[in-house]
Amino acid sequence: MAGPSRPQFVLFGSSIVELSFQASNGGFGAILADLYYRQADIVLRGYGGWNSRRGVQILDQVFPKDGAVQPSLVIVYFGGNDSVDPHPSGLGPHVPLPDYIENMKKIGTHLKGLSENIRIIFLGVPPCNDEQIRKNEANGRKSGRNNESCRIYSEACLKVSRELGIKAIDLWHEVQERENWLNTCFTDGIHFTSEGNQIVAKEILKVLREADWEPSLYHSKMPIEFGQDSPFDAVSADGKTTVNTSKRPTSQILQWELSDDIENEQSS
Repeated sequence: MAGPSRPQFVLFGSSIVELSFQASNGGFGAILADLYYRQADIVLRGYGGWNSRRGVQILDQVFPKDGAVQPSLVIVYFGGNDSVDPHPSGLGPHVPLPDYIENMKKIGTHLKGLSENIRIIFLGVPPCNDEQIRKNEANGRKSGRNNESCRIYSEACLKVSRELGIKAIDLWHEVQERENWLNTCFTDGIHFTSEGNQIVAKEILKVLREADWEPSLYHSKMPIEFGQDSPFDAVSADGKTTVNTSKRPTSQILQWELSDDIENEQSS
């Protein structure tokens, strides 16, 4: 492992997490990696097609309790695949709602037991575009996914998070707040476009900014690695001082945040 050691932010979940570093769709994981460029390591543990059962099965391997270093933050997403209709064969990703609830409790409890200082965010199940899904299924296998089931599993996830004292993001509602969300947020009715990913990133940043965690995990309040001024930096226009390039322009750092939140931060 390259040093010096930085806080680890782990993204853990199914395909929405796996694709979160996808540059072509402006993945929310890539956005976080850019914002925390010299402050935290964004670690991807995403597994396309997985449900919460498979997530529980690998908890000890991905998050060993005796690990030398434990994450500072884990962002968890499971539920979309769990919510699909059951297949008559018994195969497939569907997980009955009571089992999904129990699995999310197991995941949350395991993560909380890793460290007193670990922070956790659950991503609730986002909505889907039923019509777009049906069009994509016209000549292929059926996903069995619909927006009403997404709502039910989203509410279950949020309820578990409240019971465990874990921060959560209600993506099912947040995505639908975006104007014309049905036509702008999904590549296939399920997975996010750049606009959809921006919503996820903004909501994660909002939680990190508003949480009363010590130390704060919000990027503007975290130290920058090797961020000291140096005579070896680029020379400024006055010819007498240097420009510390570790400090990015505010407009570049805050481009993913809601405009009213930016104003609040600049005035504080």
